[in-house]
Amino acid sequence: MDIFKRLKPFFWPYKKYLFTSLAFLLVVVAITVVYPIVLQLTIDEVVLMERYSLIPYIAGGFFLIMIVKSISAFIHQYTGDLFGVTAVYKIREALYDKLQVLSFKYYDNARTGDLMARQTTDVNGVRNFISSGISDLVEITMLILFSLGVMFYYSIPLALITMASIPFLAVVVFQFDRRVHPAFRGVRRSFGRLNTRVQENVSGMDTVKSLSKEDFEISRFSDSNEDYRQHYLFTSRIWSRYFPVMELIGNICVVLLLAFGGALVANGDLSLGALVAFFSLVWYIMDPLVDLGFVINTYSQAKASGERILEILDAKEDVIDQEDAVDIPITGHVTFRDVTLTYTQNDERALKQINFDAPPGTIIGLMGATGSGKTSITQLIPRFYEPEQGEVLIDGRPVIDYQLRALRQQIGFVLQESFLFSTTIRENIRYGDPSISEEQIIDAAKRAQAHDFISQMPNGYDTMLGERGMGLSGGQKQRIAIARAICINPAILVLDDATSAVDMDTEFKIQKALKEVMKGRTTFIIAHRIASVKHADAILVLENGEIVERGTHKTLVHNQGPYERIYNIQYQDREQVLETST
Repeated sequence: MDIFKRLKPFFWPYKKYLFTSLAFLLVVVAITVVYPIVLQLTIDEVVLMERYSLIPYIAGGFFLIMIVKSISAFIHQYTGDLFGVTAVYKIREALYDKLQVLSFKYYDNARTGDLMARQTTDVNGVRNFISSGISDLVEITMLILFSLGVMFYYSIPLALITMASIPFLAVVVFQFDRRVHPAFRGVRRSFGRLNTRVQENVSGMDTVKSLSKEDFEISRFSDSNEDYRQHYLFTSRIWSRYFPVMELIGNICVVLLLAFGGALVANGDLSLGALVAFFSLVWYIMDPLVDLGFVINTYSQAKASGERILEILDAKEDVIDQEDAVDIPITGHVTFRDVTLTYTQNDERALKQINFDAPPGTIIGLMGATGSGKTSITQLIPRFYEPEQGEVLIDGRPVIDYQLRALRQQIGFVLQESFLFSTTIRENIRYGDPSISEEQIIDAAKRAQAHDFISQMPNGYDTMLGERGMGLSGGQKQRIAIARAICINPAILVLDDATSAVDMDTEFKIQKALKEVMKGRTTFIIAHRIASVKHADAILVLENGEIVERGTHKTLVHNQGPYERIYNIQYQDREQVLETST
């Protein structure tokens, strides 16, 4: 029960619903045990004694207790569901909140499909036990105890025979639990992998189709699906092995009761009605004990799900606010002092001894091959990652001195792969600041060269976008992302290859518009095209996580270094194109 003790803060505040449900369950169970007594009275007092005048009274009393049972069952079911749903609501919220504060380092090793499975399937696994499993366990216990009480009233020998079978059933149930819990843990993990496979396939469908890898993806999905099937079949084999044994023990008990009970009736030590009632009570014990296997099944699934939920809730938050963190405006003065970054232990360093100073309003260009460390530099400024060594400062303060939310709200990002939400264009643009006016939204769109194509869409700014901005070109998505960054009026602006998906003409227009936007802001431009950084106040050229060159475009183009080589490659290609066209 350690898993549920850990989850206790989420459901214990709503214990009043649970106890209300259990109180009315007690009424339901008590009335259920009355059925065999009514049956015994009917046989012994009405049929055998031929006192048929009692039938209306027995029927009327039975009808009344049925009404009471129906009302009690409704309240029990409703409050039980209210308890489970409310508790799981809090668990789901806590999970989602946790996912928002986990650092990039956590997501570097996480899989989207698996996280989605934990947020949905695993949460529902816990809900099933909290909503019904607990009450089922209490119902089984109460039904057995009440039934045994009535049994001892009717016949002590027969009650003892019945009790003798209970330890055998308990051993089987215990062994079943030991086997089925690891099996369900494997099922949950396998389902998470299957979910991840589907999510990745759907998200990367354009890549799959462009490379004609449909058959390969079908094969990979089939492997994951087969793995899930095998895990579930293994669980089913455990069920198939233990449940017939439980039923066999119950049937042996019934045969023994039939033999001894028949002898007692024949000797006049037990009435016929009591024997019939006794057999009904036997199944009130045997069936719940068999049902205990289903409860353990639900419990085992919930335990496996709870473990996976706690893995997220217990995940270390690598980047957190310091106790004395401040919430103050920044001017955007960025300084790196001997900064070294390693993403994972024993991995090669992504950044090595990075030093530079960018006063407010400075434009810094970052160039280098893929994996050279350009993006890593910009991800340290808002504390997406923490440096292994050295220090990053903003306005002379280490970035750890700032509140995360306050710091990040003053840094605007336009990433190479612009993410748009499945909502209107207007909502996407004002996502960073929902309070901005319509005029500010339109102004930002104009400055990002997005207003014209938005106005031509059927519903303008109210146009609904598909998942991840489906329906827009790459250039259109990036221009909306640029407008979104403009709207938060950031002190620091990061353009991570922000114009890579637009044509040369649109890039020229955006660069022209961004010159106005970048005034007074410290701007970091990550680019592969020299045209995007040639106007920068300083250009840092990186190789293998180190700054190998720094200076202005005019200085670097004559340095006979990496920058000049990039310049010659890009502009020689342009000259060759011009010669070919003439």
